[in-house]
Amino acid sequence: MFQGSMTALVTPFKDGRVDEDAFQSFVEWQIDEGTEAVIPCGTTGESPTLNHEEHMRVTESCIEAAAGKVPVIAGTGSNSTEEAIMLTKHAKDAGAAAALVVTPYYNKPTQEGLYRHYKAISDAVDLPILIYNIPGRSVVDMSVDTMARLARLANIVGVKDATQDLARPMATRLAVGKDFCQISGEDATIVPFLAGGGVGCISVTANVAPRLCADLHKAWRDGDLATVMELQDRLMPLHFALFCETSPAPVKYAASLLGKCSAETRLPICEIQDTSKERVKDAMVGAGLLN
Repeated sequence: MFQGSMTALVTPFKDGRVDEDAFQSFVEWQIDEGTEAVIPCGTTGESPTLNHEEHMRVTESCIEAAAGKVPVIAGTGSNSTEEAIMLTKHAKDAGAAAALVVTPYYNKPTQEGLYRHYKAISDAVDLPILIYNIPGRSVVDMSVDTMARLARLANIVGVKDATQDLARPMATRLAVGKDFCQISGEDATIVPFLAGGGVGCISVTANVAPRLCADLHKAWRDGDLATVMELQDRLMPLHFALFCETSPAPVKYAASLLGKCSAETRLPICEIQDTSKERVKDAMVGAGLLN
């Protein structure tokens, strides 16, 4: 259903407010550069600091800018099942192709709690759902067995896997089947993830290197491993630099160097240190994105 290079979009701010003009121009640029799907209101989009009105408007704005050219996978997750259902209903009504629903954070639900959370959303909204499994931020890790249970539900179509466990896509493929859409949430491990059965990446790096990321996935599908490795080597320092401090502060600074938006974030995410700025800039130069 989804494949290739997909961008976990930043949400541009200007003087504390969402900069909708910059955001829509950014989405259009992403599509022009070869991005195959766009994801608003995820972790990189600072969704925890968006109020409901902002969250819904960012989703709508993304769908307007994408204009049907690529799928919009709307971030609709919450640690409240009721709130996740509300946001997923809105995404469907707005015209999103799918919802990206993060495992509930802070609550620390059991595996049965995770199952019931996703089943409730799936039952309430007829929209394809990607599970977003990111233990580093949510604390909980959805097991392969729980994911296999959920995959039996018609609306649960895949996973964004940010576990950094490179055995996971193979175990999931064996347990769930090859039609379950496995997408990486970790830029630095994308090549081995693809080799293990993955079909794409919801990427932070693609915010600033969309063409390079898209070219890597195209080369993989073409079986051009020499180009894949060349692009991986070129991008790897940038992958690391964009996580030198808490994301999305480094990638927003990188986007500001390209003139795409301001580096502004919302607390508790704050401006990166000068040493980190130098590291990000050097990595951008090394990747050929800046002179």
